[in-house]
Amino acid sequence: MMKNKGILVIIGLVMLCMLLLGDGIRLCVDWLWFQEINLEQVFTTTLLAKAQIGAIVGGLFFILLFVNLLIARLVINRRGPVIIDDDTLFEIPKMNEIMTNLNKILFWCAGIFSLLIGLGSTYKWDEFLKFFHPTSFNISDPLFSMDIGFYVFQLPLIKYLYSISISAVFFSSILVLIIYVLEKGIWLRKTGISVLPGARIHFTGLGILVALLVACGCLLKQFALLFSTRGVVFGASYTDIHAVFPVLNILILLSALLIIVLTLSIFTRIWKPIVVLVGLMILTGVIGMGFYPQIIQKLHVAPNEIALEDPFIKLNIAFTRKAYDVDKIEVKKFPLANVLTLADLKENDETIKNIRLWDHKPLLDAYSQLQEIRTYYKFNDVDNDRYMINGQYQQVMLSTREISSNNLSSKIWLNEHITYTHGYGLCLGPVNRVTEEGLPEFMIKDIPPVSTVDLKISRPEIYYGEIANDYCFVNTNAKEFDYPAGDENKYSVYQGTGGVKIESFFRKFLFSLHFAEPKILFSTDIVPQSRIMYYRDIKKRLNMAAPFISYDSDAYMVISKDGRLFWICDGYTMSNSYPYSEPISKVNYIRNSVKTIMDAYNGSIKFYVSDPDDPIIKCYEQIFPNMFQPLNSMPEDLREHLRYPETLLNIQSQIYCSYHMENPQVFYNKEDLWNIAKSSDDSVMSPYYTIMKLDDKNEFIMMMPFTPAKKDNLIAWIAARCDMPNYGKLMVYTFPKQIQVYGPAQIKARINQDTVISKELSLWNQMGSRVIHGNLLVIPVKNSLLYVEPLYLAAEKSKIPELKRVVVAFGNQIAMEQTMEQALMKIFGSGMARSTVTPPKGKEEISQGMSRDDLILQAAKCFRQAEGCLKNGDWVGYGEQWNGLKQTLNTLAEKK
Repeated sequence: MMKNKGILVIIGLVMLCMLLLGDGIRLCVDWLWFQEINLEQVFTTTLLAKAQIGAIVGGLFFILLFVNLLIARLVINRRGPVIIDDDTLFEIPKMNEIMTNLNKILFWCAGIFSLLIGLGSTYKWDEFLKFFHPTSFNISDPLFSMDIGFYVFQLPLIKYLYSISISAVFFSSILVLIIYVLEKGIWLRKTGISVLPGARIHFTGLGILVALLVACGCLLKQFALLFSTRGVVFGASYTDIHAVFPVLNILILLSALLIIVLTLSIFTRIWKPIVVLVGLMILTGVIGMGFYPQIIQKLHVAPNEIALEDPFIKLNIAFTRKAYDVDKIEVKKFPLANVLTLADLKENDETIKNIRLWDHKPLLDAYSQLQEIRTYYKFNDVDNDRYMINGQYQQVMLSTREISSNNLSSKIWLNEHITYTHGYGLCLGPVNRVTEEGLPEFMIKDIPPVSTVDLKISRPEIYYGEIANDYCFVNTNAKEFDYPAGDENKYSVYQGTGGVKIESFFRKFLFSLHFAEPKILFSTDIVPQSRIMYYRDIKKRLNMAAPFISYDSDAYMVISKDGRLFWICDGYTMSNSYPYSEPISKVNYIRNSVKTIMDAYNGSIKFYVSDPDDPIIKCYEQIFPNMFQPLNSMPEDLREHLRYPETLLNIQSQIYCSYHMENPQVFYNKEDLWNIAKSSDDSVMSPYYTIMKLDDKNEFIMMMPFTPAKKDNLIAWIAARCDMPNYGKLMVYTFPKQIQVYGPAQIKARINQDTVISKELSLWNQMGSRVIHGNLLVIPVKNSLLYVEPLYLAAEKSKIPELKRVVVAFGNQIAMEQTMEQALMKIFGSGMARSTVTPPKGKEEISQGMSRDDLILQAAKCFRQAEGCLKNGDWVGYGEQWNGLKQTLNTLAEKK
């Protein structure tokens, strides 16, 4: 027996050592990584916070268990000899043998429970730190007059500690009861249950703790009323305030009386008042918390709901708008005229030239087939951005060419971790231009990157990206692959500061253990000056560096002025503890408070505060001083490429669909409920970027159209401004309600019903090809709306989609042509849609004064210039020359 026990102890110690060793190795590796990115304070602060809350919670849990076990032990030791009489119903045999081991077992159980509770508490380190560094929201709840910061920063930890306290009292009671039953501190007799006086006092003390916890629980439930879902809106309702809240106060009072009576019972041995109070509390809980609120809700509130819930609806509207930052939206009326001239189009030339014709999925497929070059390269995503290219402000789409170790043809360890270490360059092109074959036009392409514009890449290597590649080594004795050059390969030597230096045999051994790879230890290619790069995936890297920030799923690449590549990723501060605010996906407060910049070559990370008024980011600035920098300290060439995040606008748009209604009665009746527009019956539109003239200046914006609930016509559209100094401002343009404005789904239906278009699409689908409908975009131009939908053609055996047609709709007119310019000319070629154009007077007089030969030469000149404009994509110039040609020919005809 003793031998078996010894073996079990040895096995347990070995397992514990392995566990501690594994955690120790991970901590060492993480510490080296945090040193690499100069964020040691994050590592030390979070580790210390985990140790503190684990020690505090686990220690208090153990103290409570230990004290109760000690008291029980003292009570048993002082009772004197146990006398078993005939009145005792039963006796446990071999009690002495059992108790010899039981005491040790119970104390070990207390220690193990406490250790597990302490370890489980470490994941609350974030709440622990925020509890001691709260900041003010400068808004108080109307029920308790507490600042919102209390609910966001402090209440979560209080609730957690309350749940731990319940567990501690419960486990203490169970362990104490076991001791008293087995040690004859409590035993069953024919005349009833006998309890030692000391045991009775002990359980009375536990009863006082239970009553105190009940009172605390009722107080926490009162705070929870601010997050109630009982009423017509989220937050405290009429029933919660006038029925549930008073009942909770009664329960708190009864709990206080019970504590007093229990305390007195220690000296007087009264028990009937205890039974009465416990019965009253149970009855009050069942009736007051169950039946009574339902009766009030159904018989009093429901018949008078709008009148009684009015103040609570106002609170919900105000707090929700504040929590999602939609209370600052500037609302304007869109003066819809539905009349456009060529002059209007020319005035908004940059908007027209930057209408996106390439959707992300078809363009990603095209890039993958045309520009991946080798199987081990991969384009993961396509991003929208804008650059000043050759003096013009232009929207572009780009995708990075990353290495994918999973796609290596020879997946040996040397190739995956030493030879093939990085991606190379990117593809970049305009959003609206295609080749004659219907393929995307490139401004930057190939390996090494070849640029046809004044945008150059000087450092094309991508060691850190969106694809989750494993660790790699650089500056080794082995050749590091750089890029393919025909039948040969080019090799390079890493010249950056990314990665952790190997330096010593100890570190080599450490990484070998951590990655469970003996080749690291025995490889002669890995030398002291070598560097190991790990956590190379953007999401993993950012979550390691600042796990208290939530990150957008779509990081995007930016080219700096000196040609370096940087990743920009939006970071959010979120909470689910904002009173009265309507939750979306368990979150009811969100801010885009952080912009992160990561060097694709070195892996360095910098955090910039984009919303300095956010109380949550202020809290983290206190916890991690010097970690965050003001946004104006970001390099200007990178700040120019900040975008309003799509995720945030999606959430804000969902909220604004309901919460643009600020009148409680209108809100209650949902009289003006909106929906995000649909491009078809099932497909909800996503926000999209475009360049548009706002305040007489062309700006890069993100927009989203709205429709009335259960209808398809447009009612409004929201724009998020992305350019400085107006970055982050939201604007909503509403359409006149008395005018029918076509929505995307209605335009889509009209396109599908057009006999010419449907006939041609059906013919394509029958010829072994597949027509892919692109996203239909709504483009505001001056006081009108254009609708643009690209159409792609994909052959059955080809993975390259080709942009073959562009559909443009304006008012009641629809045109489908090979290019957007031609479609626009078909609608606006006469000069004005739904109107007439008066030719410029000066030109008409000149034409009338020309001779017949001059007119012929003028006509030929206009024709040549029109062809040149069409070839260069200058459709506005094409329209002017075409009108000039028509005018000249008409004048020539009159001279016959």
